[in-house]
Order: sequence, then structure tokens, then C-alpha cells
Amino acid sequence: MTASPVTSLLTDMYELTMIDATLKSGIAQRRSVFELFGRKLPSKRRFGVVAGTARILEALQRFEFQDEQIDYLAKEKIVSDDCLDFLKNFHFSGDIIGYPEGECYFSGSPLLTVESTFAEAVVLETLALSILNHDCAVASAASRMTIAAHGRPCMDMGARRTHERAAISAARAAIIGGFKGTSDLEAAKRYGIPAIGTAAHSFTLIHDTEEDAFAAQIESLGTNTTLLVDTFNVAKGVEKAVQAARDAGGELGTVRLDSGDLVAQAFTVRGQLDSLGATDTKVTVTSDLDEYQIAALGAAPVDSYGVGTRLVTGSGIPTAALVYKLVEHEGPDGCRVPVAKKSSSKATVGGKKWAGRIRNEEGYSSEEVLVMADCEEDALAELKERGARPLQVTYVKDGVIDESFMGAQALQDAAERHIASRNELPYQAWRLSEGDPAITTTYVDISTKC
Repeated sequence: MTASPVTSLLTDMYELTMIDATLKSGIAQRRSVFELFGRKLPSKRRFGVVAGTARILEALQRFEFQDEQIDYLAKEKIVSDDCLDFLKNFHFSGDIIGYPEGECYFSGSPLLTVESTFAEAVVLETLALSILNHDCAVASAASRMTIAAHGRPCMDMGARRTHERAAISAARAAIIGGFKGTSDLEAAKRYGIPAIGTAAHSFTLIHDTEEDAFAAQIESLGTNTTLLVDTFNVAKGVEKAVQAARDAGGELGTVRLDSGDLVAQAFTVRGQLDSLGATDTKVTVTSDLDEYQIAALGAAPVDSYGVGTRLVTGSGIPTAALVYKLVEHEGPDGCRVPVAKKSSSKATVGGKKWAGRIRNEEGYSSEEVLVMADCEEDALAELKERGARPLQVTYVKDGVIDESFMGAQALQDAAERHIASRNELPYQAWRLSEGDPAITTTYVDISTKC
């Protein structure tokens, strides 16, 4: 049976039971503001990277309760008949603003702000969190890896190390974090990402000799291909690879190393290639790399990196630790009512927030400012007075999605935005060691509460 493209059941049961109960209590239609943020950055992260918002918009286009979903909810008695009637006609009609993809974020940054009725806004919680917690974690890891690579291209090869659908979103998030290609063809097709890949060790082993394997690959893909030279003996493999390309009338494009002491082998192989006159042949390395191993290879003559497991699992931090909390609602008298949790270690800050970032005299980011105000105009005026760059954009207005934030061009824009945002950060943000967030977050309340 083919999985339904409808996204409405990609949620936790309690989202629907809350709607059911608030329909009975008369609160379901109360105007509400939810914010998606992280109370603090995960360990070892000095900044986070926004990724996945476009996927939320894609999912929102298909967020509806068709007969299949309604029949299931009725059969399992998840909610009452009155709630089922409400869900049959569900369509998000509110507003969503947020940080654009590629932007760096910090503790408390409202990555997404959803304003609508309680029923319409609360039901998006699980979907939004599942997407952003995954994609932001991967993009943040990718950014650290591309920092460590110092301009050398990094390629996603993680499809076989995660869920088949997660691999697609991970490839997209990696591009936002600075990667240049993916081995996953569905991700390449869906998001316009350059596809990469040539052959595995099995290709060499299925042939009678290594020479036969190299000759077959070159005949199929040309001399500019990448040959995997460590199936048997690296030195002999390099020699055979270079000769196979020359026998075909050209120079070999790249050799790939996938095992052993990659730093030592990179120097040895580079020297061997140069001695053979293959000075234009590049060296790429794979083998379970992370940002620390990439950094260790910084002095080695390596031209590019293929990264798999560590990328798609967030390099040890598989979730961005984001939460989705009610911060404000309309009171019985029509006034805004800021609300917040006071729980120990899980406290939140009430009130809708507009975000900006201040740069110091040297042009580097120095402070994240979150303003609580009566209206957007007041908040933007406060940010301008403080010299802060506004950070949020409008994704959805009155239920209408801005599709310019979706698609292949939007992904490339996000990748470019990330480089610009990252380049604004102070030097300590680029360190791979543990430490405090690169910049502090300040809350400013200029609201009158009504």
C-alpha cells in the first residue's frame, strides 16, 4: 500500500486531544502565538543553522484531514465526532514568520512564530519540530565540517547510514551548511543538488583484475572519473589507475582513499601521483569522517571530502533540541496575554518576539536582540534604534504560503545566506571546541501588555 502524501497524521495524539478538549471548553478559536526555539544550544555548538523551513511549507500544503485520516480517527475513537467535523474542514489560515534558512541562530532565537487560533497553531507542533530538529542538527554539523575543510568541497555520502527518507532531507540540509553535492539521487532530483558518485569496492572485486575494473569504469565514465585505489594495495592501485587513464588517452581525474591512515596516505599518494607526472589528478578521501578528522587533514594534500554517517546523524548531536511553546494569547477582553512556563530548567519567556542582530564596530555580530512589543512597527523601530539587523521573514500570511521560499533556487539562496551569516560571526564561533554561544541573547520588553 502506497503511503499517503497527506501530512496531518505526522503528529502526536495529544495535539488532537487538546483540540477536542478546547472545542468543548470554547477556547479552540482563541488567537494564539506559538514560538519554536531552543532554550540553549546543544553541547559543542557555538551557533546553530536554520534548515528545514521550506520542508515545513511543503508539508503544510498537504496538511489536511481526508476521508482516510478521518475514518482512522473515528475507528480508533481518538477524538469526538465534533472534533472530527472540525478536522474535516481544517485549513491553516494564520500567519507564520521565522528566520530564513541558512541564517545562524542562538539561544532563544524564535526560528518560527506561528500565529492563528489555538486549534490551528497547536496541531502544527510535532510536524514543525520533527522537521527542524533534524534538519537544523544536520545543517549545523555540515557547517562545522565545511569550516574545518577550509574551502575544500565536502560531499554528502550518508544515504546508506540513515532512514531512506531522512537521507533526502539530510542531503538538503547539508547543502545549506555548505556541502556541494550528494550521492542520493532522490535528493538530487527533488532539490536540484549536484549528484556525485562512481564505484564501490564491489565493482573492483567483481572484475578479474584491478586493471580490468579501472579500464571498464574509464570506458563508461571517461578519464575524468574518480577511481577507488585502496581495494588491495594503494601504491599499486594508484599506478594502475594512472596508467588506465593514459591508455584511454587522458589524465585521471581523481583517486579516492577510503581506509587506513588518511593523513599519511594522502601525502604518500600525492607524492606518487606527482612522480608519475599526474600532477593534475586530485585526491579525495572518505571513511567515516567528522569535523575533527577533516580538520586533522587540513595540512594534507587532499582536494575534497566525502562524509557519511557523521553528517546525517548531526555529528553526535542528532537533534537541535528545539521546542514549540505557547507564548501569548488573546484574553477575554481582547488584550494580549503573555504566558510562560516557570518550571525549573524549562522556563520560557512570554510574549511574541521580533528578532534582530547587532554588529560591533568591526562588523562582527555581537548580540541577538529579541523585542517584545505591541506591534511589528514598534518592534522594528526598536531594532533600528539599536542598530540591529531584522532577522525574520514572512512565510505564510492569512494561510497563503509564499512559495518563493521553496524549490531549488531557494535552497541555493539559503546556502549563500548561510555563508554570509557565518562570516558575520566573531572568530570564536568558528572554533570546533566546546564553548559558550558565539554571541549573547538579550530580551527587551517595550510592550504595554494590551
